Amino acid sequence: MRWVWAGIGVLLVLSGLVWTLQGLDVLGGSVMSGDLTWAVIGPITAVVGLALTWFGLRKRGS
Repeated sequence: MRWVWAGIGVLLVLSGLVWTLQGLDVLGGSVMSGDLTWAVIGPITAVVGLALTWFGLRKRGS
């Protein structure tokens, strides 16, 4: 089950990165391009993804 959390986390990090770049108008070709709302939502999503990835990959204590 931990690998599922890690996988979801990685997907959230990648999505957050793309959303941030689109919000900052670095990546074009989308309705989200140039919309600063996505420049805020993207990093938040990426941080949540990092937390889920860390949770999924950490070793359990014995």
